[in-house]
Parts: sequence; structure tokens; C-alpha cells
Amino acid sequence: MGFEIVVIALLIFAIVTVWKGVRIVPQGEEWIVERLGKFTKKLSPGLTIIVPYIDKVAYKVVTKDNVVIITNAIAFIKVTDPIKAVYGIVDFAEAIRQLVQTTLRSITGEMELDQALSSREKIKLRLKESISDEAIDWGLTIKSVEIQDIKPSESMVKSMELQAAAERERKAVVTKAEGAKSAMILEAEGRLESAKRDAIAQVTLAESSAAAIQKITTAVGDRDTPVLFILGEKYIQAIDKMAASQNSKIVLLPADLQNTLRGVLGKGHA
Repeated sequence: MGFEIVVIALLIFAIVTVWKGVRIVPQGEEWIVERLGKFTKKLSPGLTIIVPYIDKVAYKVVTKDNVVIITNAIAFIKVTDPIKAVYGIVDFAEAIRQLVQTTLRSITGEMELDQALSSREKIKLRLKESISDEAIDWGLTIKSVEIQDIKPSESMVKSMELQAAAERERKAVVTKAEGAKSAMILEAEGRLESAKRDAIAQVTLAESSAAAIQKITTAVGDRDTPVLFILGEKYIQAIDKMAASQNSKIVLLPADLQNTLRGVLGKGHA
């Protein structure tokens, strides 16, 4: 009978030991482990193992937007009523420590990540106000509270870095696309403006030629002569360009330029 009791006791002890040593950290949390009151490691989400009876999970901080942050705070206290401090609570130092932890967890849990990281003074004031009343009942006075550190967990920092890199890449792609779009628009506008100017030049040239023909017609009283004059001028300009070309070696001129031009107009000699 005694042997069975020992076996059962050992079995219960083994089960409790395994239960205390094996921990599952939920997604979105990171736990801080202390060994005999001193920080020893951080537990990330998933299955993990700690040393039973020696290690304990000291902090589980989760903000409102489900982001883990790590905070450290110091409370400076003064014992104003020794009797209350000794008899009003078992261990006032441990009680204050636990009170600071739970209150700090509650305050940061109401905040978004950006707000928590940028509200150190606000958190400090709220923390002092929240624990002062309890401390008075224990014969203690809270002189001051300081927030030593407040930062996102390592996994959150990596996520923020990846997010920032993705945002920079997105902005670079958008900027490049906008630049290409602007270049295409400017190029199209340039082609349109060039076409407009060419059209204006052609119209101006045509109007000038018409005006020249009209003046010559008025001066000589012959309708064919002005046209022959304009065509002759163009013809000579074309021959001049051909003669200036590096690919042109020989330029042939017709013996009778006037009759040639009349032939162009369809008015040769009968």
C-alpha cells in the first residue's frame, strides 16, 4: 500500500513538473522569463520549455492592436507608516512590484503601438496616479515613477522594418511610373506642337506663294508667267540641293527650262 502511494505521488509530481516546464506562448505575445528574480530569456510564440520551480513568466505585455511591447518601470517609494507596511500586507516590496506590473500592463494594453511608444510621460503619470491609493493603504508613499524602456518586441521590429521597406519600394514604383507617364505626355505634346508648327509653316508658305503669284500676274498681265516663275524657282532650289549632296556626282539641266516647266503644267507647244 505504501509503495502505491509513493508511485502515485511521484506520478503527480512528474505531471506538475511537466505542466510547469512546458509552456505554449500564443501568437501575438512574447513572454519575459525570470530565473530567481533575474531576467533570463524571452519566449516567442509557440511551444517552449522553462526550468520548473526556478523559472517563472514575469511579463506578458500585449497592446490594444495585438502587438507585443517590452516595458521596464521603476517606482521609488517611502515607508510612511511602518505598522501598515509590516502588518497591512505580507511583503510590501513584492506587492508594489506586482502592482506596478499589472497596472503598467493595463495602461499599455489600452493603447495602440504608436501611441504607446510616444507616450512615455503620459504612461508614467497614469502609472503613478493608479498605484498611489493602494500604496497609501500599505503605509507607503510613491515618490516618483520612471519608465526605463518601452519598445516593440524583436519580431515586431522586424515586421515594421519589412513593412517600411515594402512601403519604400511601393513609392519608388509609383514615382517611376509617374515619371514615365510625364515623359510620354511631354513627348506627345512635343510631337503635337511640332505638327502644328509644320502645318502653320506650310500654310504660311502657300499663302506667300499665292501672294507672289498674284503680284507677278498683276505686274506682267500674264497668268502663266507667274506660275512658271514660282515653279522655276522651286526647280532651281531642288537642283541646288541635289548638287550639294555628297551622293550626287552629275546634275543634268534641261536645254529649254521654260518649255520643261510648261510641260509640267500641261501647256507645251502645240
